[in-house]
Amino acid sequence: MDCSFWEGNVVKAGRRHWLALAVLVLPVLLISVDMTVLGFALPYLSEDLRPSGSEQLWIVDVYSFVLAGLLVLMGSLGDRIGRRKLLLSGAVAFGAASVLAAFAPNPGLLIAARALLGVGGATLMPSTLSLIRSIFTDDGQRRVAIAVWSSGFSGGMALGPVIGGWLLEHFWWGSVFLINVPVMLVLLVAGPLLLPEARDPNPGRFDPLSALLSLAAVLPVVYGIKRASEHGLDVPAAASALAGLALGVVFVRRQRALTEPMLDLALFRHRAFAASVLTNMLGVFSLVGLLFLVPQYLQLVLGLTPVVAALWMLPTAVAGVLGSLAAARLARRFPVPHLISGGLLLAMAGFGVLVLLGAHDGLAVLVAGMLLVGFGVPLSETLTNDLIITAAPPERAGAASAISETGFELGGALGTAVLGSIATAVYRADMPAEAGSAARETLGGAVATAAQLPPEQARALLDSASEAFVHAIHVGALAGGLLLAYTAAQAFALLRDRDRPAEAAG
Repeated sequence: MDCSFWEGNVVKAGRRHWLALAVLVLPVLLISVDMTVLGFALPYLSEDLRPSGSEQLWIVDVYSFVLAGLLVLMGSLGDRIGRRKLLLSGAVAFGAASVLAAFAPNPGLLIAARALLGVGGATLMPSTLSLIRSIFTDDGQRRVAIAVWSSGFSGGMALGPVIGGWLLEHFWWGSVFLINVPVMLVLLVAGPLLLPEARDPNPGRFDPLSALLSLAAVLPVVYGIKRASEHGLDVPAAASALAGLALGVVFVRRQRALTEPMLDLALFRHRAFAASVLTNMLGVFSLVGLLFLVPQYLQLVLGLTPVVAALWMLPTAVAGVLGSLAAARLARRFPVPHLISGGLLLAMAGFGVLVLLGAHDGLAVLVAGMLLVGFGVPLSETLTNDLIITAAPPERAGAASAISETGFELGGALGTAVLGSIATAVYRADMPAEAGSAARETLGGAVATAAQLPPEQARALLDSASEAFVHAIHVGALAGGLLLAYTAAQAFALLRDRDRPAEAAG
């Protein structure tokens, strides 16, 4: 990669802007670490706090529920009161909730702390991206900044398991939450010194009913998706999702009727904005759905320890960082729609490689496929994030960023639910009836069942389960690849009016 490109843009932006970007990447890195680190701590905190099955699910899910539900509200609030002020307030909430979670004496308090973490996360995510729009006004510099911001997500998601594994080997489960505190302290000290304040100069009147409806619309949809991923599409899951959609219709109608709406629906009239939000959501859908399956393959099929499995995921994270950074460089030479579609097609090729995955010797195939997916999706999403925040007026950057992040959350939840459900159905269909209900339910159930059987029977059961799970990955990879092919085509079709190199925009 041409280092002079990066050095030139950093010099043009100035040291203060570069330091401000480093401050804004900190919460992004931390939030993405938190997305993956809890999975490693869950067995330890379950042994200590002994939560019930439903309490354990709430410990895991309440963070994403609250985060997704509050993003639109917090993005609009930042436009009104100031994005730096909202960011720093969120840092206080996030740090306090981390301490509360680390020393939670019972499941109920831990669930409450995780909910407060979701509140803090909802203030941090849209504020960081919208402040980048305010700080970097030059197209090339802003694209570099968004590339660095995006690479924070990729790096954090990969570092989460590694950091979590190391902390749990040396400390107690609460340490995975306490690592948030020093980062938030740095943000609170450096933020007022380096970050400018930015807000909508004419925000209009705040509408409490719109705020309530935005929360009431998103939460049931996310809950329905999560429940469907865990229990199948049952009546509660469908009813919850439909109720959320109905409330979403009420929310949209109210925004259209208000002279000063909380969410400016006119943003969706911009083709680049609407197409980029949809592309982002579908790209994350495929990636997160795949990440739901890969750790199980590494640990339960190939028999790797959690920390070793996490290390084998590091190449994917490195590819994600490189894809994000390459997007800014490539956008100076090639049309943005070509790059967005090309990144998605590259990821589609990675899904195609995973169809060749084997049950016993698939590590090289897995890494090769994940490298393509890990490079292609972040490359595409760095550019679509840039289009999202530049399509919106500067005073509405917070709301635009919140919409982007909400699409990200919904795409991730849907990816786990839909691709996870497809894979589960294939696995169950391939498992013989005599394997038993637990072994036919999940791969983890098959491993637990095999531990109670004589060696020959256990080996036969594990072989059957491994073959069934690999077949499930094949079908899931095929479905994800087809979706990425569609996403690439629709992104190119909807964004082709921007078919010119970025530098031609002057």
